[in-house]
Amino acid sequence: MAETTTTTEEQTNQQERDPECNSLHQPLLKRNRTLSSSPLALVGTKVSYIESLDYEINENDLFKHDWRTRSQAQVLQYVFLKWLLAFLVGLLTGVIATLINLAVENIAGYKLLAVTHYIDRKRYMMGFFLMTGVNFVLTLMSTLLVVFFAPTAAGPGIPEIKAYLNGVDTPNMYGASTMFVKIIGSIGAVAAGLDLGKEGPLVHIGACIASLLAQGGPDNHRIRWKWIRYFNNDRDRRDIITCGASSGVCAAFRSPVGGVLFALEEVATWWRSALLWRTFFSTAVVVVVLRAFMEYCKSGECGLFGEGGLIMFDVSGVSVNYHLVDLIPVTVIGIIGGVLGSLYNYVLHKVLRLYNLINEKGKLAKILLSLSVSLFTSACLYGLPFLASCTPCDPSAPLDTECPSTGRMGNFKKFNCPKGHYNDLATLLLTTNDDAVRNIFSTNTPSEYRVFSLFIFFILYCILGLFTFGIAVPSGLFLPIILMGSAYGRLLGMAMGPYTTIDQGLFAVLGAASLMAGSMRMTVSLCVIFLELTNNLLLLPITMLVLLISKSVGDCFNPSIYEIILELKGLPFLEAHPEPWMRNITVGELADVKPPMVTLSGIEKVGRIVEVLRNTTHNAFAVVDNTMVPMVGQMSEVHGLVLRAHLLLVLKKKWFLQERRRTEEWEVREKFTWVDVAERWGTIEEVAVTKEEMEMYVDLHPLTNTTPYTVVETMSVAKALVQFRQVGLRHMLVLPKYHGPSVPPVVGILTRQDLRAHNILSAFPHLEKSYASKKGR
Repeated sequence: MAETTTTTEEQTNQQERDPECNSLHQPLLKRNRTLSSSPLALVGTKVSYIESLDYEINENDLFKHDWRTRSQAQVLQYVFLKWLLAFLVGLLTGVIATLINLAVENIAGYKLLAVTHYIDRKRYMMGFFLMTGVNFVLTLMSTLLVVFFAPTAAGPGIPEIKAYLNGVDTPNMYGASTMFVKIIGSIGAVAAGLDLGKEGPLVHIGACIASLLAQGGPDNHRIRWKWIRYFNNDRDRRDIITCGASSGVCAAFRSPVGGVLFALEEVATWWRSALLWRTFFSTAVVVVVLRAFMEYCKSGECGLFGEGGLIMFDVSGVSVNYHLVDLIPVTVIGIIGGVLGSLYNYVLHKVLRLYNLINEKGKLAKILLSLSVSLFTSACLYGLPFLASCTPCDPSAPLDTECPSTGRMGNFKKFNCPKGHYNDLATLLLTTNDDAVRNIFSTNTPSEYRVFSLFIFFILYCILGLFTFGIAVPSGLFLPIILMGSAYGRLLGMAMGPYTTIDQGLFAVLGAASLMAGSMRMTVSLCVIFLELTNNLLLLPITMLVLLISKSVGDCFNPSIYEIILELKGLPFLEAHPEPWMRNITVGELADVKPPMVTLSGIEKVGRIVEVLRNTTHNAFAVVDNTMVPMVGQMSEVHGLVLRAHLLLVLKKKWFLQERRRTEEWEVREKFTWVDVAERWGTIEEVAVTKEEMEMYVDLHPLTNTTPYTVVETMSVAKALVQFRQVGLRHMLVLPKYHGPSVPPVVGILTRQDLRAHNILSAFPHLEKSYASKKGR
């Protein structure tokens, strides 16, 4: 019996050591399997301590007084500043997006021109060394910036933004250093020809701009103007970061309505009509800025930028005619997109686990991994076109079509072919990713690409898309998925050529849309983005059909790619729909398995407050008053919740009383302002309290939130989770169903971690079976 127990323990320990033994829903970081865990999480590539945000309005006496005394002019000023910040977010995001596109197109353009110069002179090895060397240096620059200066700038940043808007504080995610590294790093990574896009980083950059504007600059150099302090709270910062995220999507695709819908459908947890208007205003400003720069650059003042840099494939002039029989290939594209999208998510999940093991070995391992991917990418992009045979140019092509083309752009790259011939695979590979999208989406070119070349292109970008995402550079998922999807879409269009009237370029568009829906599980926002990009309303019905089919098929296999990344990073994201088994357990049962709750009196000794702050990490404490009731005896009532930050504020301001008494309203306003209450006041280690002060008292009533959200202990966890998420809470007070002298006034306080399925199952193992059976379906 002892041997059996030992063997079982060894197997359990082995499974805990081996990350590949963990299920999909086990995070990358090991954590304490208790209900009240405070986990670490990966933010970018940096391990950070995660806390929740205070989206709830703290209705204490100071807030109520400030709200009563605000004049109409102050209210209008507050509203005006919100719109001004929305305007500035759109303006700066548009300018920075233009500069990124300008830099990428010029760096990559001059690189490709130099490589083409050597190829035209049959100096193929020199061209290879030049291309590989430049890509190596650009990747090294991006990686060094991320590894040494801003680890949170790695990756797209969208999962972290999604978690932040859900109520999870992601440290150092929106700082000035992160933003600058994101800008420079994305320029280097995209110009290096890596299979990644700048769309995800642009969303993160927009969020960084919004956060910095809202808080008045970086943490160490913040502007302390009074009007900036209006937004010194998590609630308003959440709204402005939502504007920044939608502006980033608009800047990436020049799609204002698509940007708003992306924020609504994918990243935002909390939404209202006023926020809808402000996000739409921000994206409108972005698109005006982009249009102005594009008009200016048409004059040739922007170097090689020209018409490049923005993924625009205008097919408004293409006749879109489809019949009932065309629904068959459209349905097939949707099914393929759903299957391949879920397969891509599954394999990428395994690759990210592998990369996590490599990245744990240190900074050198991260650098070597990025450089290895860069060398492999350069070798494939330069070497594979030699496998394709040359194709003669079509003599019936329009006169304005250059064939073969010898510049950095064009649909018919000459590469190593003789005069009058072109290399179709070089057209797709030996160019920037944006130009590759334009080329493969090109319409009225039914015989431009061969099946062999498209197949090689599809396989290559499947491999590069899996192994490039996850290295220590700013990267986006949109463009790799678009390139993969467009390849199999065009292949299916070639196969269906004799039986359909839909252009092959439009099949490529539908293929890209299907794979994005199959992987990211977005529908409405993607539909509008592709509609605004293609500028052809006739594509709307079949695009909608493809997206719906792809998402439905993908949902049968696994979650979306962003949900997978959230789980892997350990970010405590609360889903919109609770698990069915959560209706079988109450919040009172959850509170019972937590450690004993710490409460404070309405008038508390300083020593007691210091002791509580030093010995706990809780961010809120229930304030309980004891009163004598005639004929009943001593009764306890809950006055509300006091935040840890407000206790630290009291200690730093040394607002102490010599005797136990309630303070007057004027005493509170004389010592504190609403600005003080909105600040975060460091840690208890930064506070110095003398021995004499320890015996003094503090009146906590003026700083206590007297209207916290409460639930009865008999409420189901499922219902509590919905309320917690929709209201955007950090703390939920659980009260007893019955009251009496011997009944504690508070059963417990639930936080985000307590309502997560993973943590609940660790405390209630008997629910594991139903949880596993649901995940297995």
